[in-house]
Amino acid sequence: MDEHPIPAKAGQPDAERLDDRRAGLLLPERPGRGHKGTFGKLLVVAGSLDYAGAALLVCQAAGRAGAGLVTLAVPESLQPLFAAKVVEATTLALAEDDVEEVDPEPALARILDHEHDALVVGPGLRPSLASAEMIRGILAAGARDDASPAVVDAEALRSLAAEDGWWEGVARPCVLTPHAGEFSRLRAAGGLGPGADGDLVGDDAARLTAARDAARTWGHVVVLKGAHTVIAAPDGSAAVATFENPALATGGTGDVLAGTIGGLLAQGLAPYAAARLGVHLHGMAGEAVRLRVGDAGLLAGDLPFEIARARHRLTADAARRAGVGALGFGRPAG
Repeated sequence: MDEHPIPAKAGQPDAERLDDRRAGLLLPERPGRGHKGTFGKLLVVAGSLDYAGAALLVCQAAGRAGAGLVTLAVPESLQPLFAAKVVEATTLALAEDDVEEVDPEPALARILDHEHDALVVGPGLRPSLASAEMIRGILAAGARDDASPAVVDAEALRSLAAEDGWWEGVARPCVLTPHAGEFSRLRAAGGLGPGADGDLVGDDAARLTAARDAARTWGHVVVLKGAHTVIAAPDGSAAVATFENPALATGGTGDVLAGTIGGLLAQGLAPYAAARLGVHLHGMAGEAVRLRVGDAGLLAGDLPFEIARARHRLTADAARRAGVGALGFGRPAG
């Protein structure tokens, strides 16, 4: 029973209020004899010349969240640039039909042929018809032989919102991570009308209702970002983060969240569990930086290491509750 539920509208269950204990129960197992393959392979389709930082932040966050192997897929003309920057990750060259412009069909084939347990698609991608075609192909692939889950963010969300009924072509299990503006555009093209009752920035009850309705209609987990981020599942389950941190209102922090959730998906967590744990870890990381620098001055690059520290804290807290030592502790994913 939730001791402090978030009230919902009539006829809907109250939402779970995330805290350290609940987040700790979601931690994926970390066996002592595990190796990098044990902890998941994440493929990141992100980045462009103008938005190189987005891809780098996703990769760093995924590694700090515990993913064993991270690969960044970029247009082949950009591979040397990114390979020099993503020190711990590998890179995958995508075919081009012009400089920095993917050739959708062979690029998609390369992505689907690459071994991975989960994907992050969208942060920093160059807006173009070719990118949109590749994105649609990636997200439709779950209907064929690749049903690994994906985090869908940034340019991938904008590409989806450009097509009426977009959710009908998304077969892969997804975690959609829109901010309020992106969410409104997805609604307009996604069978829910142009808006929702209430303020989707400042009204927590309206945000909860809108995210729940969207998750049910679209059949995917929705993370409606902002103060008191809402995580909603297709079955009507929902959780709300307790964090309200203006220091996070700076470019790149959403890329860190996408990478964190993607890294947890790669480790075997189901989409709703990965989204809840990822949001909580991200919020903990933001609070840790805020304690040092205040409400302004946080940079997205400050967060990935704090993601690892936050996970360590949750692991230690869970171990104390279970009466065992923190080192080597793990809980089954569920």
